[in-house]
Amino acid sequence: MQSHLQGYLPMSHQPPSFLETLYAEATESSSATCVAPLLMHGFPAEPKHRVTWDNWMRPPFSQWGFRNLARLRPTIDVPAGPGPVDTLKQAPKALDQLCFDSECGLSISVIDHLNASQTDAFLVMQGDTVLFERYFNGQQACDRHIMFSVTKSLIGTLGEQLVCSGVLKPGLPAAYYVPELVGCAFGDATVRQLFDMAVGIDYSEVYDDPSSESSQYGYACGFQPAPAQYVQFESLYQYLPSLKKRASHGGFFHYVTATTEALAWVMERASGKACSQLLAEIWGRLGCDRDGYFMADPWGRNVAGAGFSATLRDIARFGRLLANDGCHEGRQLLSPETVARIAAGGDPAIYAQNAEFSSWTPGASYRSQWYVFNDHSQALMAGGIHGQYLFIDKPSGVVIVKQSSLTDAVGPFDADSVRMLRAIGAHLSH
Repeated sequence: MQSHLQGYLPMSHQPPSFLETLYAEATESSSATCVAPLLMHGFPAEPKHRVTWDNWMRPPFSQWGFRNLARLRPTIDVPAGPGPVDTLKQAPKALDQLCFDSECGLSISVIDHLNASQTDAFLVMQGDTVLFERYFNGQQACDRHIMFSVTKSLIGTLGEQLVCSGVLKPGLPAAYYVPELVGCAFGDATVRQLFDMAVGIDYSEVYDDPSSESSQYGYACGFQPAPAQYVQFESLYQYLPSLKKRASHGGFFHYVTATTEALAWVMERASGKACSQLLAEIWGRLGCDRDGYFMADPWGRNVAGAGFSATLRDIARFGRLLANDGCHEGRQLLSPETVARIAAGGDPAIYAQNAEFSSWTPGASYRSQWYVFNDHSQALMAGGIHGQYLFIDKPSGVVIVKQSSLTDAVGPFDADSVRMLRAIGAHLSH
């Protein structure tokens, strides 16, 4: 939702045993008899077991809320389409015992990390074949789990498709398409600067300050009810023009969810379609299991920066589309140029200047709302708070999806999640 790593302290600055201790505690708790709370059981559920708009993002309620958001908030469907469900082959591999080098210096198995990082569902696919698929905490294959900021990467993909089709001109200022943005942080930023999080915006990512810009974002999009004294905006359409410019644009990486929302507004105006409609044109041809859905803000606008939910397998199907350069069953659903523009990545030196993010994803760059690796293997990654990931190792065709309900929005397991994803990709590429 907000900055993926706000408050993240690199493990090099933590006591050496900190992460090791967390893994040990997770192992002990997983071996003990743990009974998950019976959330939302009863008619009505008891107050202490009731998930509401107010608490759905907090544990233990988030474990139910993250996969049942459509029962709590207005949503916009992204139809699976009329065609048959795409059949995925099965060739199970014992990836649960594969080990990777943790940031704490230990060798950690995949299954130990999945348990410690409060994973709800995890899938590894190579080509059309599922190699590993596991569900935890009561989640089932049919459940649609919110992906938070993985949503940004879907939006970036759709935006690059508009660029490649000539609908969207990346060199034009945002206000060319959306005059309502004149005079705010986004108005004189180019569309390309929106794509790459290079907007000089005055924006604080402070979760526990109810008056911060990030809290106002949460109220405006409907993630959380606004306290009476902080009610200002009825919709993201009202909120975005209120944000102020802080400095010149370009030459840096500054992750702000509102920037994605401004990009989505530009895309809406340029194409004449909502982002949910743009995604539906692709989603409906992938052979998905179920409709996906966006959370809707109070004016019925899709929450483009953090609001998409889908099944584990369906997110993997979208990832496979990028691994296949936009082709699915002989049909080009995305142009090869769209995928190539994303996979080319940005300038790693610019990304490295952001110590907070580069400690999480060393060696990466940022391009079109994706984290891009072009080092020992070409990989694309989308990440969201509370442990959501879509990872694509392009040379090997490996696609990995992780859905989680981590207690903290960001935390000490995040860097290890990236290490694990990359280790699995490297293992399967041999």
